[in-house]
Amino acid sequence: MSALNRVPSLMARAGTASALTLAAVSGSVVVPGVASEAAAASHASKALKIAASKKGSPYRWGATGPHRFDCSGLTLYSFKKAGKKLPRTAAQQYNKTSRVSAKSRRTGDLVFFHSGSSVYHVGIYAGKNRIWHAPKTGAVVRLERIWSSSVWYGRVK
Repeated sequence: MSALNRVPSLMARAGTASALTLAAVSGSVVVPGVASEAAAASHASKALKIAASKKGSPYRWGATGPHRFDCSGLTLYSFKKAGKKLPRTAAQQYNKTSRVSAKSRRTGDLVFFHSGSSVYHVGIYAGKNRIWHAPKTGAVVRLERIWSSSVWYGRVK
């Protein structure tokens, strides 16, 4: 259980204790604006686990799960199950995310492959320069190294 999830139960047990005391007891400090970042990280982490759980599912163009996926179908499905709505295509998903630099990327961020200004593929960043994705016809959902330098990163809001 995360520190943020423990605060309500600690507050119920503590009665009139102050929020700062509760933060000290729980080992965390709640800062305005940070909760939304923590929630976004939580959604991204869940989406990453969901995508990984689909390992071996066959690629099918236009498929959005739960047993077959195309690239954006996998990201759409994973984030939907994690509580976040994404549009259908990789390009639409790119336009819906916040831009992230390669140095600032985190697990759960989306990785968009592009040719010029056109996005043609998407996966979920798994760390160590790898993504979970549904690559192409005849392939299955898998963990793979990022093979191109023509990528952009986006964070689901």
